[in-house]
Order: sequence, then C-alpha cells, then structure tokens
Amino acid sequence: MGIDFDLTIVWAFIIAFAVFAYVVMDGFDLGVGILFPRLEGEERAVAMNSIAPVWDGNETWLVLGGGGLFAAFPLAYAIVMPALYAPIVAMLLALIFRGVAFEFRWRDPRHQGFWDAAFFGGSVVAALAQGIALGALLQGIDVDGRAYGGGWWDWLTPFSLLCGISLVAGYALLGATWLIMKTEADLQAKARRYARWAGLLTLAGVGAVSAVTPFLEIEYYARWFAWPNVLLTAQVPLLVAITAFAFWRSLAKRESAPFLLALGLFALCFVGLGISMFPYVIPNEVTIWAAAAPEKSQVFMLVGAGVLIPIILAYTAYAYWAFRGKVGVHGYH
Repeated sequence: MGIDFDLTIVWAFIIAFAVFAYVVMDGFDLGVGILFPRLEGEERAVAMNSIAPVWDGNETWLVLGGGGLFAAFPLAYAIVMPALYAPIVAMLLALIFRGVAFEFRWRDPRHQGFWDAAFFGGSVVAALAQGIALGALLQGIDVDGRAYGGGWWDWLTPFSLLCGISLVAGYALLGATWLIMKTEADLQAKARRYARWAGLLTLAGVGAVSAVTPFLEIEYYARWFAWPNVLLTAQVPLLVAITAFAFWRSLAKRESAPFLLALGLFALCFVGLGISMFPYVIPNEVTIWAAAAPEKSQVFMLVGAGVLIPIILAYTAYAYWAFRGKVGVHGYH
C-alpha cells in the first residue's frame, strides 16, 4: 500500500504540474488572441511575433496532462470525458482553427481579416471551453458505478459559465502583461491599459468563483472553513490580496513584474482548487487512489516521464531564453 500511495501522489502531482504549466504558458498566447481585435495594423504583427516561437510548444503540456490522465488515472478519464465531451471537443477544435489561422494569416494576406477573426474566435472559444470544463468538474459529476451517470447538458450551468468567463478575463490579463514585457512604446502603453481592465475583471471573477465554490458541496465548505483548516486556508485569499496590490503597483512602470505577478495569481487560484478537490479527482465521487492505474503501470510510465519531462523543460527553457527581449514587426531584436 505504501508504494501505491506514493506513486499515486507522484502521478497526481505530475498531472497537476502539467495542467498548471499549460494554463500559464498557453494562457498568455491565448490572451494575446483574445486582445487581438483591440490591436491595429502593425501592432497585430508585433503581438503575433511575440508568441510565434513558443505558442505551439506551450501546448505540449496539454498533451502531457491529457495523456497522463488517461494512462495514470484511467477510471477518472473514462468518467470525465463523457461528462465534458462537448466543451473539450469545442476546445480542441478551437485550438486547431486558431493554429491554422496563425499560419494562414501570413500566407494568405488577401483574407487576412478572416484569419484574424478566426485567431480571435479560436482563442476565446478555447479559453471559454477550458473554464467551463473546470467549472463543470468543480461543481460535481454524477457517477453511476464506474461510469458517467449524468446527462449531455450537465456541464452547462451558471457556475460553469462564470468560470469560463473568468478564465477568458484571466487569459486576457496574461496576454496583456506578456505584451507589456515584450513590446515597447505605444503598444506597451496600450497593453498596460488593457492589463488594468483585464486585472479588474479577473479579480472580480476570482472573487465570485471563490465565494460560490464553498457552497457547492458541504465538503468544500469544511475544507475551507472548518477549524483548524481555516488557519491555513485563510492565507490563500490574503496572499491573493497582497499579490493583487503588488500587481497594481507594478503596472505603472515595471515591465516583467506584472506578468510574473499575474502568474502568481494563477498559482494561488490553482492552490485554492487543490484545497477544494484533494484527494478527489472527481469531487466527492472518485479519489485519486480509486482512479489510479495498477502499480506496475505507474512504475513503467514513471520511467518514461522521468526522461521526457526534463527534456520538455529543457527545450522550453531554451526557447524562452533564445527569444528573450523585445519584439518588433520583423521579429525579436
């Protein structure tokens, strides 16, 4: 039992890390797409150049997270996929359409307006679908034995829509702060203005989701407010407030700090999600141990993950290092 417990925790951490890495890395380039209609002329070329070297590599973490869930927690995958089939398929189609638009925008200048709209639409739909899927998971999934027991539209609720809209705002915040860090002059000033609005919307969304979540399930309420848990959980909203204040102060003159502090806000939200859900992979229905693959399968996969994850981290770090600095119409300089 000891090794099963340890391996399951390790795999839960690996998948959680992959999901978080995807959210913060692909989040800013989706955010750039969400802000795209607010940019004009050469500003759009500069914005796309800022994410061109890294946007497709960022989605590696989505593959790792989804593949890892299927391999390490097959029962959870078998229940979650039918429950969230519609938003997940919408997300994947949006990401594909967005990727096509990214490439065709340069190759088909006669229809650039169409591809710009596709880039924006794909970014918004992908972000909205991810937030809706998260909200649907957090509000609970009906399980019948070892299968999904709910209906086709169970994922669509006011709470899941709130999570979706909040994530769109959050990605817009990441995109705006990324442009602050990577651009100069008028575009940077415009990005600072958008970051303020996106920051307000993001904080409002975080506050609304955080206020509703403890009342979705009695177990959520106990994890957040039962004594002595509240002594630790109360630090999360306090840290969110401190980070938000520091973010607001940094917007006036700093370049890298707003982006890093926005990532900090996402990290704290991820911690809050962990507090609400752990140790369940499907809230209050299936624990990570009940959903885990057999021990030998976990060991076999862990060997491969131990080789692949450092390679992914290395080439990701190199890509960001190689394309550091400011970007212009003709690329990085």
